[in-house]
Amino acid sequence: MARTVHTPDHEPRYRRVATQLLDELREGAIPPGERLPGERALAARFDVSRETVRQALQMLRGSGLVSTDRRGSHATLPGTTAEHVPSLDFPVGAHTAEPCAVHRTSVAWEPPPPEHARALGLAPRRPTLVHRYESATADGQGLRTAVTSFSAVAVAEVEELARYRDRADGSGSAHLRRAYDWMRRAGLTLHHRDTITRSPRSVRVTRRVHDQYDRPLEVTDLVVEAQQDALVYEFTLPAAG
Repeated sequence: MARTVHTPDHEPRYRRVATQLLDELREGAIPPGERLPGERALAARFDVSRETVRQALQMLRGSGLVSTDRRGSHATLPGTTAEHVPSLDFPVGAHTAEPCAVHRTSVAWEPPPPEHARALGLAPRRPTLVHRYESATADGQGLRTAVTSFSAVAVAEVEELARYRDRADGSGSAHLRRAYDWMRRAGLTLHHRDTITRSPRSVRVTRRVHDQYDRPLEVTDLVVEAQQDALVYEFTLPAAG
């Protein structure tokens, strides 16, 4: 049976760790929905045992501030601070709010499309991280497809993207909806430029994203079946406070 270690002032160490983690959640250092560092990393950060970290996480789970599944523990603290910039789901415009929509995603380490390679400054046939997204309603209508190629800069400087390199074999699902949050946390300022073209049966959005140093980060080609005369992007930004 694990023994709880107490600090000299008799406050359990797990409670102190839980308090420090809660402060980080409230400050937005770990945004709602973001995965927390692993037990080993937290134990090293707070100089405690992994058992102490487990007890701290259990305390936060009991308060509804953290949830845990097979992929790890995630922040669930409701609300947002004035300092936390609301996130944009990646790829922007690809997700549909239609009921019963079917989504498919994959990520591969492979040469990107030639036009993407040129925009990202990659040598021909040089591999990089390529993400594919597809969504449609249950009856197959409203198809949206997106192909994104990330630059060498993005893969090198964004830890969460770099982790995909060795397991990006194109199989299984790969949800990168928080990719833009990951980039911002890596100290990158994101500038989006969208070019929208229309054909009789679809609308194509070519998105280029670069950072504050004008370095390319990613290129996305989004194609949406033309069901109406306009492609509508809708954003909701919560009030501060």
